[in-house]
Amino acid sequence: MTTHTDDAPAEYAPERPARLEWAKHAPEVYKAMVRLETAARKGLDPKLYELVKIRASQINHCAFCIDMHTKDALASGETVERIVQLGAWEESRHFYTAKEIAALELTEAVTVLTDGFVPDEVYERAALHFDEAELAQVVAAITVINAWNRFGVTCRMVPGHYQPGRYT
Repeated sequence: MTTHTDDAPAEYAPERPARLEWAKHAPEVYKAMVRLETAARKGLDPKLYELVKIRASQINHCAFCIDMHTKDALASGETVERIVQLGAWEESRHFYTAKEIAALELTEAVTVLTDGFVPDEVYERAALHFDEAELAQVVAAITVINAWNRFGVTCRMVPGHYQPGRYT
């Protein structure tokens, strides 16, 4: 048994390699996703946009996207406290605006379609906080991050190496 002392560095598990560099092998799909990403973010508050992306990525267990969007959120001025509380936002509502809560609730409903639909009450609450054009952009943002998450999780993209601004 190895004991950890303050002098000895911790021994972390080895980094798992990516399964597939999908962007390299499907460059047109990657370029289309980047264009879709650019279109989906138009008109949305950058902090809300990153919160949605982080939350969907948490639900989907996409470590690469959690790493990326947490770093992007911090670089854009988001607080550590709000990012940390995102995993338990329902119990930590006081960290978020009513509009952000509506977006997070919609993110969960769109990301986890186990019932096969987005409940009317969730959609209606979101519609109270966003006009139709902005709501369409929020739905697009949620949809796009879910697509990115599927690439990230399936191809086992490796977290920890992203630097903000690298993929913009």
